[in-house]
Amino acid sequence: MDGLVVGAVVLTKTGGILGPIADILGWIMDLLFRFTSSFGIENVGLCIILFTLVTKVLMIPLTIKQQKSSKLMSVMQPELTAIQKKYKGREGDQKAAMMMNAEMKAVYEKYGTSMTGGCLPLLIQLPIIFALYRVIYNIPAYVQSIRGYYEAVISKLPSGYETSEAFTALAQAHNMAGDKFDLTNVNTVIDLLYKLTGQQWDSLVAAFSAVGDAVTDTGIRVVDAIENMQTFFGLNISYTPWQVISNFFFNKEATGTTLIMAVSALCIPLFAGLSQWYSTKLMMANQSKQTQQAQDDNPAASMMKSMNVTMPLMSVFFCFTFASGIGLYWVAQSVFTIIQQVGINSYLNKVDIDDLVQKNVEKANKKRAKKGLPPAKVGNVDEMLKKMEEKEAKEETARMAKIARTKAQVEESNKYYNDNAKPGSLAAKANMVAKYNEKHEKGNKK
Repeated sequence: MDGLVVGAVVLTKTGGILGPIADILGWIMDLLFRFTSSFGIENVGLCIILFTLVTKVLMIPLTIKQQKSSKLMSVMQPELTAIQKKYKGREGDQKAAMMMNAEMKAVYEKYGTSMTGGCLPLLIQLPIIFALYRVIYNIPAYVQSIRGYYEAVISKLPSGYETSEAFTALAQAHNMAGDKFDLTNVNTVIDLLYKLTGQQWDSLVAAFSAVGDAVTDTGIRVVDAIENMQTFFGLNISYTPWQVISNFFFNKEATGTTLIMAVSALCIPLFAGLSQWYSTKLMMANQSKQTQQAQDDNPAASMMKSMNVTMPLMSVFFCFTFASGIGLYWVAQSVFTIIQQVGINSYLNKVDIDDLVQKNVEKANKKRAKKGLPPAKVGNVDEMLKKMEEKEAKEETARMAKIARTKAQVEESNKYYNDNAKPGSLAAKANMVAKYNEKHEKGNKK
């Protein structure tokens, strides 16, 4: 496996809005690692699973809110589809588009929700999900307890280690050599060490014997402790499944151990795809048959159905090239989602849709009251269209009045300058100049 080349990911923490979120999630994972360590279990794979469970539990309120919006949307969908069919073929008609939006808005108000109501929980979850990936991908950057092991190794490296032949070879094996990578930077070195294979650790210890002498507080060699905590069911989670599988097939000295590792590596992408597909299927179970029939004619809905199949397949593909820790997270995420979705589906099946609508309407009217607006008259499409037509009529009247005033001003100006001369004639132009000068002189006298 030493000859394999993998892409480098710099360990530098992410910035922007994801930075603080990732720091909080890293702190949670650090607590979990300390918790399992108190029982003598120091394993990153186990922490990833527990970490996934905790984050799923924390996001349950948002998930339930989103699922309620989805259930409400499934009830509304036939009405919305009927409105879209009503105006089909009139996409270029601005008035028809406004009327269609008014009718759709009335449907949303009738159910006490808005066109963006179902998107808000998802928008809140997205930064959390992206931050989760950053933490899982760069665990030592965010989990201080794990980072400490790598810092212990770095402290044993001699001065000038970055230019040594052994260290340079390790950096080149992971595409981390060259001017872009500062191998004197602690973060960069930790990122490199996090990706080392067992044989590469042996090479590092052979080149720098002091690294092999570094021990933990419990007397265990730091190198052994790092390898043990990164191994989950015989698989090092810093390796990609493709690395492990290709090593089994191209290694002439393959053993039963490497076979078990290859099977474990193969299971991660397959389980990730299957579990994601099944969790999506459970989410779609809330939709009624009537809604599903209404969506059959909707191109966007058909595209979503295709995505529900293609996305799990893409997960399988990406899992082969990502570190196994990411694949393990995806599997744990989907498994916990399945368990969670079974509970949510059971809960939502007991929810009375009329009560849900009533509560939504009450919330919407409270917000309107705070803004000084009257309660929404839900479902009154005709009244909304009438107001829109009245507004359009007023705007059209104002526009025509403006055109009439402009026309009158032009006619008055022509009459003043042309006198009795034929419009456009040389005499008319001469009169225009004379009248202008006369008017200008009178103005100066005043």
